[in-house]
Amino acid sequence: MEEKTTGKVYLVGAGPSDPGLFTIKGKQVLEEAEVVVYDALVGDEILNIIPDKAEAINVGKRSNNHTMPQEKMNELLVQKAKEGKRVVRLKGGDPFLFGRGGEELELLVKEKIPYEVVPGITSAISVPAYQGIPVTHRDFCSSVHIITGHKRAGKEYDIDFEALVRTKGTLVFLMGVSSLGDICRGLLEAGIDPGKPAALLMRGTTAAQKRIVATVATLEAEVKKQGAQTPAIIVVGDVCSLADEFSWYDKTVLGGVKVLLTRPKELISETARKLRTLGAEVLEMPAIRTVKIDNNEPLYQALHCIGQYNWLVFTSPTGVRVFFEELASQKLDMRNLGTIKIAAIGGGTKKELEKRGLYADLVPEIFDGEHLGVALEAAAGEGDKILIPRASMGSSELTKPLLASPKQFRVDDIPTYDTQYETGRLSHEKEEFERGEIDYALFTSASTVRGFAAAMGKMDFTKIKAVCIGKQTKAAADALGMQTWMSEKASIDSLVNKLADIHRSVSKSS
Repeated sequence: MEEKTTGKVYLVGAGPSDPGLFTIKGKQVLEEAEVVVYDALVGDEILNIIPDKAEAINVGKRSNNHTMPQEKMNELLVQKAKEGKRVVRLKGGDPFLFGRGGEELELLVKEKIPYEVVPGITSAISVPAYQGIPVTHRDFCSSVHIITGHKRAGKEYDIDFEALVRTKGTLVFLMGVSSLGDICRGLLEAGIDPGKPAALLMRGTTAAQKRIVATVATLEAEVKKQGAQTPAIIVVGDVCSLADEFSWYDKTVLGGVKVLLTRPKELISETARKLRTLGAEVLEMPAIRTVKIDNNEPLYQALHCIGQYNWLVFTSPTGVRVFFEELASQKLDMRNLGTIKIAAIGGGTKKELEKRGLYADLVPEIFDGEHLGVALEAAAGEGDKILIPRASMGSSELTKPLLASPKQFRVDDIPTYDTQYETGRLSHEKEEFERGEIDYALFTSASTVRGFAAAMGKMDFTKIKAVCIGKQTKAAADALGMQTWMSEKASIDSLVNKLADIHRSVSKSS
C-alpha cells in the first residue's frame, strides 16, 4: 500500500489590507495553495488571490470573537497537512506579532508537519504611515514600542505603564479599541504628560481609513464623540502631531474611494493597477468569465483556409488570445495569415495584437461594434471575405452594415468563446453596497452588468453608482435602475479618468 505524502503548512502574514503591501512571497505561496485557512482581518482584495480550486475556510478570528477556537484551528492545520495538502494559514498583519503563530507551530512541530513562515507587514508600522505618522522621528523619539491592547475579560492589564512612559518612545497598542479608556488612564496614572498627542487610527490602508488625533487626556472623550470603527490601533507619542502635515493617502486622486471592478478575471489586473495607482481601494469581482469553445470545427475550417480572407476582425482582447491559441492548436502560425488586413474595435484589442507584432489596419474612432461595422463597410472592397472570431453573444450592430452592404461581402461570424456569469466565494459585495461601503462599480461591457446582477440576486440596484464603457453597457445598467455615467471613449483609460472626474466633482460639492 502506497504511503501518503504529508503536505506542508505555510503561516503567511497578509499585511494590513492593501494588497500592495502583501509580500511577493506571500502572494506566490497563496496562489499555489490547496487549502486556505483565513482570518476575518484579511482584506477582501487579498482573499481574491485565493485560487478557485482551493478549499477556503473562514475561521473568523477577531478579538473576543472566534468562529473556531484556537485549539481546533491548530488541529485543522495538522489534519489538512496529513491529507497531503499544501495549506496556507493566512493571518492579518504578521503571524508572529500577536498573531498566535507560535501556538500554531507548536502542534505542527509535535506532529512533525513541515512548515514555513512568511512574515507580513504589521499594522503597527503601516497604518500610521498611511495616516502621515512616522512611528519614529529623531526630533521626537528614538524608540517605538508595540503592545497588545487586548486583555482577557475580567482581568487587569499585565502592562508596566510606568516603564512604557519612561521610554519616552512612540507607543503603539494593537487590538485595544475596547480598552481605550483603560489604556489612557493607565498611562496618565503612570505620569505621562496629559497633553501628549495620541491617535486612534481606524481601518488603516483602506478607502475607509480615518484618524482621530487628540491627547492622552482627551482621546477617549473624542472617540466617544466621533465614534470608533474596527479594526483600529492606538498610537501615543509626539509623532501624532505630524499627521495633518504628513498625511498623503487621502490626497491622492482617488484616495478614500472604494471601487468594485467587474471585468473577466484575466483582464482585471491592469485595470486594477491603474485605479490603485490613483489611490483607490479596488475590490475585484470577476462577474463574468470567458470559456473557449472546444472542438470548434467552423473555426478550424476557417483557420485552414485563412489565406482566402481579406479581413480579420477582432472585438476584444479575449478574442485575440483565443484566435491565436486555436491557430497554434492547428499547427499554423503567423505566416498563414499572409496579406490579410486586421480590424480591431479599440485600444485594448489593439494592444493585444501588438503583443504579437501585429498592427491593426483599421480602428474606429468610437470603440463599439456599430462604428467598427460602418468603418469596415467603407474600407473593405467589393466581395471581400471577412472573418469575425468573437464571443458567442456578440452584438449584431457590427454585422448589420456588412450584411446590408451592396458590396456583397462574404461574412463568417464565428463564435470562439462563451461568456459565463460567476460569483466571488469570499467577498460580501452585496452587503457592502447596502451599507454604502462601496462607492462605485465599474462596468466594461453589458455582459459584466448582467453577470453582476445575477451574482447579487435581489437587491436595490438604485443604490449603485455605475461608471460604464459605451452605450450598451450604460443601457444595461440603466435598465436595472443604477445611477450611471459613461466614459468619453470606450477605453479603460477613459473609464478611469471619468471616475476621477466624478470623484473630484463630488469632493468639491461636499
